[in-house]
Amino acid sequence: MKLIKKIFIEGKITAQTGLHIGGSDVGLSIGGADSPVIRDPITNVPYIPGSSIKGKIRSLLEKVDPTIQYNKLVGSARIHQCQVEEEKDVCLICRLFGLPAEEEKANTPQRLIVRDAMMQPEWVDKLFKSKNTDMPYTEVKTEVVIDRVTSAANLRQIERVPAGAVFELEMILNIYDSDIQDDLMKLLEKGRRLLNDDYLGGSGTRGYGKVNMTFAEIKYKDEKIYQGDNQPLPLEG
Repeated sequence: MKLIKKIFIEGKITAQTGLHIGGSDVGLSIGGADSPVIRDPITNVPYIPGSSIKGKIRSLLEKVDPTIQYNKLVGSARIHQCQVEEEKDVCLICRLFGLPAEEEKANTPQRLIVRDAMMQPEWVDKLFKSKNTDMPYTEVKTEVVIDRVTSAANLRQIERVPAGAVFELEMILNIYDSDIQDDLMKLLEKGRRLLNDDYLGGSGTRGYGKVNMTFAEIKYKDEKIYQGDNQPLPLEG
């Protein structure tokens, strides 16, 4: 298979309600949130992992595709997995998102790369200076959980990125000589619209994680740029 083009998709993800994507609770102090968000270990700024974005979009696309079969049991859950011997038999979703390593008989590379979405600098500065956040860059939402058997009330505190925060989105779509570019782009656009009508992160059925993902700029590099005259490419930026 020959790589013929890389499509660079830039955009943003705007949190329209509080966003919670869980991180490690190691080192939480007494009085901190019961469920913290994931943060950059150097800057302490919350971000959205590319794996969360990619996994959510794939899951939504599989749910609306009537041809998808959940044919593999993983623990107590069933997932979709193409059972193929040749690359031409791989479904479009698995072409875009990839096959598990143990099913690489078809030698099918995943087409889509999703970078971690980092918070825009202006929002980092805005939340850092805010006097209304409970923790650095975030709010803490206290929820009351009622035991339906004993009627006992238990409190829990969930850390969230406040509504309005904006994250920078970057995706790279690899196009091979066997691909139909429009089909992959249309599938990705369908996934974007599905995500905007669903939620990202945890507790979405309780109001968390409503986001608006937008594609602002689409650029590409073809194989000629990378082949050139076999000279090193200049550094960008």
